[in-house]
Amino acid sequence: MTRRVLVLNGPNLGRLGSREPDVYGATSYAGLVESCRTLGAELGFDVEVRETNDEGELVRWLHEAADGRIPVVINPGAFTHYSYAMRDAAAQRTAPLIEVHISNPYAREEFRHTSVIAAVATGTVAGFGLGSYRLALRALAEEVTG
Repeated sequence: MTRRVLVLNGPNLGRLGSREPDVYGATSYAGLVESCRTLGAELGFDVEVRETNDEGELVRWLHEAADGRIPVVINPGAFTHYSYAMRDAAAQRTAPLIEVHISNPYAREEFRHTSVIAAVATGTVAGFGLGSYRLALRALAEEVTG
């Protein structure tokens, strides 16, 4: 039986491939979706990848995950640094939740050094480009089956 996993993406991540490729790489959002689904299937996951620029929608998706005991990989984007609503929704998790960042926030502007999500996440993977998602899915597999 495959386990459902949500890969949630916050603001501007739908612009991958065109948004600051020197920071976020040249792979498109569609490429990220395909990569997550392919690796997820290899790991026994049914991966659903979602993206929104709407903070409220991300909060609703986190509630859905908590209610359904669905593991989550989340890249909150800029919401990472200030969304207490998202932090409170993530704190309600009932399955592992892994925070992901494509770039290394600590190697960037100072405002990016703070994550309000990290304290309620199972763990954080950052700085490995889109590989951060692959590492997070592998870590999730360990958490779920380990």
